[in-house]
Formats: sequence, C-alpha cells, structure tokens
Amino acid sequence: MNFAPSPEQRANARNALIAGFLGWTLDAFDYFILVFVLVPVARDFHKSVPDIALTLTASLAMPPLGALRFGLMADRYGRRLPLMLDVVFYSVIEVFSGLAPNYKTFLILRLLYGIGMGGEWGVGASLAMESVPARWRGVLSGILQEGYALGYLLAAVAYWEVFPHWGWRPMFFLGGLPALLSLFIRAKVKESEAWKAAAAKTHEWKSYFRDVLDNWKRFLYLVVLIAMMIFISHGTQDLYPTFLQQQRGFSPKLTSIITVISMMGAIAGGIIVGLYSDHRGRRRAMVTSVLLAILMIPLWIFAPAAAWIAVGAFLMQFMVQGAWGVIPAHLNELSPDRLRGFFPGFAYQIGVLIASTAPYIESVMSRRLTYAQAMGMFAAIVLLVGAIVIAAGPEAHRIAFGRRSE
Repeated sequence: MNFAPSPEQRANARNALIAGFLGWTLDAFDYFILVFVLVPVARDFHKSVPDIALTLTASLAMPPLGALRFGLMADRYGRRLPLMLDVVFYSVIEVFSGLAPNYKTFLILRLLYGIGMGGEWGVGASLAMESVPARWRGVLSGILQEGYALGYLLAAVAYWEVFPHWGWRPMFFLGGLPALLSLFIRAKVKESEAWKAAAAKTHEWKSYFRDVLDNWKRFLYLVVLIAMMIFISHGTQDLYPTFLQQQRGFSPKLTSIITVISMMGAIAGGIIVGLYSDHRGRRRAMVTSVLLAILMIPLWIFAPAAAWIAVGAFLMQFMVQGAWGVIPAHLNELSPDRLRGFFPGFAYQIGVLIASTAPYIESVMSRRLTYAQAMGMFAAIVLLVGAIVIAAGPEAHRIAFGRRSE
C-alpha cells in the first residue's frame, strides 16, 4: 500500500539529499583543486608532473580505509554522526595540504585526505537514498551524484579566480569550508528510518559479518562495476586540464571556462539519465550513456578549435556523468538493508583503489604519446569494458528500503 509522505518526511528527505549533495560537492572540490595545479605544485616541490600525479593516486588509494571505518560506524550508530565526523576530518586535512612545506609532507596529507574522501560517499549516499521516495530515486540519485561535477566546477572557478592572484596554496585553504556542513547535518537532518528498522539486528556483530560473507558475490560485482566507472570518470577528467594547458596551450582562464562547460554537461547528464533510469531501468540508462561516450572521443580531444573542444567536453561529461548519476541509486538498491551503511561505500572505495592508477597511467602514457592520444586510447578501452560489465550485472530497480513494500 502507498502512503503519502507527511510534510515532515518531505522536509527531512530534502535535507538529507542536500546534506549528501553538499558533502559530495565539497569532497570533490577538495580533490579536484590539485588537478588544476599539478604543474605549479611540481615546480614548487622540484618534482615532475607524474610525481604530483602520484599524490592523486595516493588520495584514490586510501578511501577503502575511510569507507570501512565510517561505513561500519554508520550501520552501528546511524548515518548522521559518521557523516559529520568525516566532513570535519577531510576539511582539516585539506587546509593542512595548503601548508605543506615539502613533497613528502604533501604526499602524506593526500594519503590522509583519501581516508576522509572514502567515508563521505557511502554514508552520505545511503542517508540520502534511504530518505527519498523510491519513485524518484533515479533522478535524485543523479542530482546527488552530480555534486561531484559541481565540486569540479567550483574547483575550476577557484583556479580561475584565486590561482592567478595568490597561487596554489590558498586554493587548499578554501577546502576548510566544508566543515560548516556538519552544523547543517546536526541541525536539520534526521536519522534514516531504514537504518532504525535494521539497527537492532546490526548490533549483533557476528551475524552482521555473516551477512557480509553471504553476499560476497554481490559485493565482488559492485567492486568491479565501480572500478570500471572510476577508470571511466578519472580517465576522462583528471589530466584534461593538463592536456588543455600543455598540449593545446590554453590559458588558465580558457582552461577554467572549458572545464566549467564540461561540468555543466555532467550535471545535466546526471539528472537526465537518472530520470531516464527511473522509467527504463538502471542498466539500460548506464550502458546507453557509456556507449555514446565512445562516440564523443574525437570531438572531446581532437577537435581543431577551442569552441569545438568545449562542445566535446560538454558531451563527453554529459555521457560519463550521466552513467555515474545512476550509481547512488543502483548501488544502494543492490545492497541489503542491514549492510547499507557499509556495503555500497566499501565496495565503491575498493573499486576506487583498483582504479586509482588511472591518472598515473595516463601521465606515463603521455611520455611516449601526446596527451590526446593517451587519453583517447585509455578512454575508448575503459568505456567499452565498462559497458560490458554494466550489462552483465544484476538490477533491483525501485526496491523498497526497510520494508517489503513502499
């Protein structure tokens, strides 16, 4: 039987979505700041660009630890407290990154940042997806996930406005602002009803971990799925500003403009493809987007004029982030109620760990090839394999959370 949500339930669903969206936005902002300043950071620390790209890999390698710690906390104590602690943690580390005196310290801080980065997605996504109506889960999943694209867009704006005047370090100081989000979560977001329904059983840790082992095949599939999606996402984004700067010779301003345009495409794609997935299913929406992204590769990196490069960047990220927009709903629907704080987030971050070499692989490939050749070859391979992995997997479209029907 369907019941109309009360005004209080609607308000809490909205606030939970806002909290998850802003947490992911600010997390992405903190990560992508470094993408724009690889060259000046390398110069200041007397290192090569691949050396600094390795710190991106370091950040992508550590999230499983954060997902494990904060995910288990989320299943034991609820979603709100772990999310608040995580946001404060990665905000503080981001500020310290801007104060790093040398490469070794910077690398250690980026490792620590990766732990905080790993805790946010799983906890924030489970809180949001458990709070919103099932019939709108796809489109709201797209909105939630495109907080990532908005974070990238804001990092581009910071690069445009801050870097030319004050250099790269103050850009990291801006990364301390997310800590304020914890106040909003504390004041406005209530605990997930789906978590409350499963909370009593979750305290029985022996049976909890038995449930984890019983679902190992599903977990393994989610890891492979996310690994391919991370290869696709970071393979089409992380070195793109460097490509625009170094190979195409674009100024910081033009690089920022094209990046903003690409992230506008990402936001539009996440919402539209997410809405499509509500009506036609998660896998079909994702496979369609990923295959269309392959067709965008020539325009994305080989177009002769800046205007066409911008069009290609918009369309590429529309497709890539369109597929990504379905992920929060898809992973949470495929996760058991009792394990939803830990299961999707930990699978997500193990996938991130597997694919964390994407920016480093591309930067090494670019030593023998041009940036365009390296990125185009890498993108074509991972997009094709990703489409196969998505199509081969399960789906639990609009499954109810915390009860048999909704």
